[in-house]
Amino acid sequence: MVHSTVGLLAIVLALAVSTSEAYFITVDAHAEECFFDKVKMGTKMGLIFEVAEGGFLDIDVRIEGPDGKIVHSGERESNGKYTFAAHMDGIYRYCFSNQMSTMTPKIVMFTMDIGEAPAEGGEVGADGEEPSHNKLEDMIKELSTALTGVKHEQEYMSVRDRIHRAINENTNSRVVMWSFFEALVLVAMTLGQVYYLKRFFEVRRVV
Repeated sequence: MVHSTVGLLAIVLALAVSTSEAYFITVDAHAEECFFDKVKMGTKMGLIFEVAEGGFLDIDVRIEGPDGKIVHSGERESNGKYTFAAHMDGIYRYCFSNQMSTMTPKIVMFTMDIGEAPAEGGEVGADGEEPSHNKLEDMIKELSTALTGVKHEQEYMSVRDRIHRAINENTNSRVVMWSFFEALVLVAMTLGQVYYLKRFFEVRRVV
């Protein structure tokens, strides 16, 4: 029975990790995109985000509680990870604002991890202690959370690697274009000096 319970929980753990996905959104200039989650008090929530494309790779972030209280607020952030516990029941809102940008849209990758609501009352054994299978479930939930965090870190590292590669390629192309421009200027100056010297000696010969 214990082995079957462990196997079932392992399957649930694998499904929980595999179904946790990151989302990409486009936040236009002078715009704000908000998302909502309804949770119970004490539920652990974690917002992870990364600006993938657009401008200086910055965005304003705000998390509000059901009572309008600002849980977290950040300005011009490129990436971040913020975790908190819901202070009351209700709908929590997290927004990405691109109000500071005049014309450049931003592409943001984010995930909002929501843990299970805290149990109102657990089972108690005859000796007044919680059954061992409850402890096993708690351990597996913690492992699931840790694995989900590792998965998200890998996704963000992949996005960051793509961003840095794009920046490097853009920089390399600019360096090549600047070198080509410098070469053209040097050739033009050389031809100009040769033409000037040639004209100078021709004028002196005529005189």
